[in-house]
Amino acid sequence: MKKDNKKVIYWLLLGCTLIFIMVIVGGITRLTHSGLSMSNYKLISGTIPPMNEVEWQEAFDLYKQYPEYQKLNYHFDLEDFKQIYFWEWIHRVIGRLIGLVFIIPFLYFLITKQLSKPTIKKSIILLFMGGFQGFLGWYMVKSGLVDRPDVSHYRLAMHLTTAFLTFAYTFWVALDLIFPQKKEVNTKMRNFIRLGFVVLILQIIYGAFVAGLDAGFIHNHWPLMSDGKFMHETVYIEQDPLYLNFIEGKSGVQFVHRTLAYVVVALIIAIWYRMRRLIITKYQLIGVNTLLVGVGIQFLLGVLTIIYAVPVWLGVVHQVGAFLLLSAMVFTLHRFSK
Repeated sequence: MKKDNKKVIYWLLLGCTLIFIMVIVGGITRLTHSGLSMSNYKLISGTIPPMNEVEWQEAFDLYKQYPEYQKLNYHFDLEDFKQIYFWEWIHRVIGRLIGLVFIIPFLYFLITKQLSKPTIKKSIILLFMGGFQGFLGWYMVKSGLVDRPDVSHYRLAMHLTTAFLTFAYTFWVALDLIFPQKKEVNTKMRNFIRLGFVVLILQIIYGAFVAGLDAGFIHNHWPLMSDGKFMHETVYIEQDPLYLNFIEGKSGVQFVHRTLAYVVVALIIAIWYRMRRLIITKYQLIGVNTLLVGVGIQFLLGVLTIIYAVPVWLGVVHQVGAFLLLSAMVFTLHRFSK
């Protein structure tokens, strides 16, 4: 039987699709403040939601024991609780589904010898990344069940960034199988795109910081941050030492996220400009042009998200835009790499 066949490619692309769906649901879960509604972690039995009023009341009583209810949602009744419970429950179910969709076909392909040795090694890395992503989800939720009624923005950033990186690597492995032929590479162009990839990941991390600190609900102006002042004049010094303002202060984190947006746009325009002077393939052209269009749309979505103070639907669309922009970056980097 042929190794690394179309079935293997479809399996990897299905994994990419499920991660994409999970990121969307995760964004909704965060923006609706639903992430702490399931206060306990049950790997198997947690897949089934409460099935009757008694079980719902038990889940609600458990939720009442933790800071989010006691400090923020003390006005909630059972129906309010059901609404936030739904999003966290489906987020966790999709996570379990991704695990099954990866492990079961992987074992089947392994037993039937449909995977080459390089693909087996890459699949094991993906297995580790998926398991680590699940651990980080539990680790993140745990931070909101002790004293503060919210999760750590550092842990949120780790959880979200690992999801993006897991998708990126899964997509990369699929592209390795879709385009198995080797080619000559312009190393300068490849390294420049690598720089764009690293800065984009840093921007995604700061997007998670903004989400975790609810920093999108302040400075709802553009291109100035507020009050007719320039951006650097509105970064309020809240903490000492100074650097903490740019990783823990709402104003500082939003300022960095805005600044990195300009850097990402500038880098992608530079990639597009450099590409025009090269002899490139059809897929390389598609990748760079998609990057250029994608970053323009994503920048506009970021501006609108800030101006309208992060409505749920717009916040989710902005997160989807980041996901699609990363996809375009991975595809472009792959096409300019060996």
